[in-house]
Amino acid sequence: MRAKIYTPARNAMQSGQAKTGGWVFEYAPVAPKRTDPLMGWSGSKGATNQLRLNFDTKEAAIAYAESKGVEYDVVESTSRARKPIIRKMGYAENFVPDRRMPWTH
Repeated sequence: MRAKIYTPARNAMQSGQAKTGGWVFEYAPVAPKRTDPLMGWSGSKGATNQLRLNFDTKEAAIAYAESKGVEYDVVESTSRARKPIIRKMGYAENFVPDRRMPWTH
């Protein structure tokens, strides 16, 4: 059995960077998916392709794979980390709990 360890890409609907720093351990599919002729549902032979484990670090995911005796491939991300944009006196400044000036219209 083989597994893939990678960092997930952020969702296209997200603008933030939350939950993008972790690593995912996922088994490779054992057999291709097949379609049931009667109902049209798709299924596969093994249940391991439904298993997806999240880890904080790459080393933790590798240690898990080695402890279970699973061969693995590490896929490094090619995208660069985005620099946060923080504007002084921007729109978010209106909602800071410890404002320096009172907020009035």
